[in-house]
Amino acid sequence: MTDNLHDPRLTAIGLFMEAHAGLAAKFAAQFDEHGLSTVEFEVLMRLSRSPEHQLRMTDLSTQTSLSTSGVTRVVDRMERDGLLARRACPSDRRSAYAVVTEAGLARLRETLPGHIQLIQDWLVGQLDPTALRYLLDGLRTVRDAVHPGATAGSTRPSADC
Repeated sequence: MTDNLHDPRLTAIGLFMEAHAGLAAKFAAQFDEHGLSTVEFEVLMRLSRSPEHQLRMTDLSTQTSLSTSGVTRVVDRMERDGLLARRACPSDRRSAYAVVTEAGLARLRETLPGHIQLIQDWLVGQLDPTALRYLLDGLRTVRDAVHPGATAGSTRPSADC
């Protein structure tokens, strides 16, 4: 009988999950200092790095792995806080965009220096350039396999939404 308890694949996923949990805890504490949750930070980042600082709500849902109702709740809260706005699609009343406001961009810009420093200290700075390149290549490969919609809507919005 094979001893699955010592399967190196369990070690691989265990190390990945432990690294993720450790980084996520450091990031969450820093986001909280700026009045953001982890999800709100992710939404601001996704939108800010998209063409015209906007994504269709359905694409935002796909990119973040949140349900459509989960995205609606987060966008409602962030809109109430002045960080986002909704923009209707002129050619499809069923479709709407979430758009980062100037206040949202300002909050993100205020948060990013500390976030980037944490990334440097606890991820990038722990690896030599070759190891980092291999890590990024490997993570992209895995991400594309398990989350093929991760870049949905990342191109310029079409006129017909």
